[in-house]
Amino acid sequence: MTKAMLISLIAAAVLADQLTKAAALSLLSQGTAVPVLPGFNFSLGFNTGASFGMMGGFMAGKPLLMAGLTGALTIAFAVMAFRAQHALERAGFALVVGGALGNIIDRLRQGAVTDFLDFYWRDWHWPTFNVADICITLGAVLILLASLHLRRRKEPVLDQS
Repeated sequence: MTKAMLISLIAAAVLADQLTKAAALSLLSQGTAVPVLPGFNFSLGFNTGASFGMMGGFMAGKPLLMAGLTGALTIAFAVMAFRAQHALERAGFALVVGGALGNIIDRLRQGAVTDFLDFYWRDWHWPTFNVADICITLGAVLILLASLHLRRRKEPVLDQS
């Protein structure tokens, strides 16, 4: 994966995230779930914390601090993306960076991350999330798959005789 492809993947993740959030902000009302499929709603929400709302109470009212902490991690992941040798690993880091940038934009623009994807089973709801979170999760999975592939290639072959 070339550097241009890496930058394009980061940009595509940010663009997909920001476009879907703009649609959610213009079409949805907070507190009103819009049924899409059984077990899935569109439901507008705002996260002031970290992933899945962790530290929401502690970080509420501190969007610049959250953006700064996330920004520092994003820079570290961007450096890893450009240094990675395996294409799958590079793609994974690019998706993590793109997703993180999408959420940082929200924090800087409105003080919280826009979430709108709501999966549930009966009365239990998974924490509402967004396209940036999907990119980050998919990126982490690709990084893990790449590390397993690289580990397998480095393991010595056992003599079967």
